[in-house]
Amino acid sequence: MKIITFYKNEKQLIKKSVSGNREAQQQLFEKYSPKMLGVCRQYIKDIHFAEDVMIDGFVKVYKNLDSFRFEGSFEGWIRRIMVRESISFLRKRQFIVYDDSAYDKAPMQSEVTSTELDVAHIQKLIDALPEGYRAVFVLYAVEGYSHTEIASELNISEGTSRSQLFKSRKMLKEKLKQQNIIGYGTE
Repeated sequence: MKIITFYKNEKQLIKKSVSGNREAQQQLFEKYSPKMLGVCRQYIKDIHFAEDVMIDGFVKVYKNLDSFRFEGSFEGWIRRIMVRESISFLRKRQFIVYDDSAYDKAPMQSEVTSTELDVAHIQKLIDALPEGYRAVFVLYAVEGYSHTEIASELNISEGTSRSQLFKSRKMLKEKLKQQNIIGYGTE
């Protein structure tokens, strides 16, 4: 029977991973992959592509692990890599389009039978946003990026970032109204 050492200290686990310890690397992956898949999934509709991006992100994590200086959250450091990988994927696929007419063309989701919003439903509403709207919305509302940071990450102007955020919020609000999820006085 093989005994696997479980590293209780995250710093020790990271140091073992830097030295090439496969078991420690596997433990890091198992600990953070579910959350990081969720991060990638916020940007990328298709779960299979999101998984591929997450794996590519972890390859970068392991390659650059020795540059982590234990200043701040390790999870936050990994998350930033996953966000950048997701955006890079969208750029390569040319999915991010900042088209003002996309708002009018976007399909509306089907009606919701319950007034309870669950995470899956919210994710479907966000998925229905045009790619450019979704990228800006997630970076701002979920990741907490400023418009300056979003502009830098997506190679757009701050004004475009603000405009896309405004339009994405408006579109989400209209979809929620159509589904009778938000009522009067919530504007």
